[in-house]
Amino acid sequence: MATHKSAEKRDRQNKKHRASNVAAKSALKTKIKSVIENVNSKDKEKSINALKTAIPALNKAASKGLIHKKNAARKVSRLTKKVNAVQ
Repeated sequence: MATHKSAEKRDRQNKKHRASNVAAKSALKTKIKSVIENVNSKDKEKSINALKTAIPALNKAASKGLIHKKNAARKVSRLTKKVNAVQ
């Protein structure tokens, strides 16, 4: 347990940041899942719209350090490939 004043503050900050990161990652996963669900239902228009919301979210998460930059690029690439494959 933190005993110094600065350590207590750091502990409070870590808890706030963790809660924020967990919420942001959860929202990101939800956006990715919506793209995949629309691709599986073979709805091209909904897939494209879902992809248009997922790409900026992935890029923002990468810029904030929530996920790695290359991880975001890989996810964008794979999602785009899936959407383009829908007839």
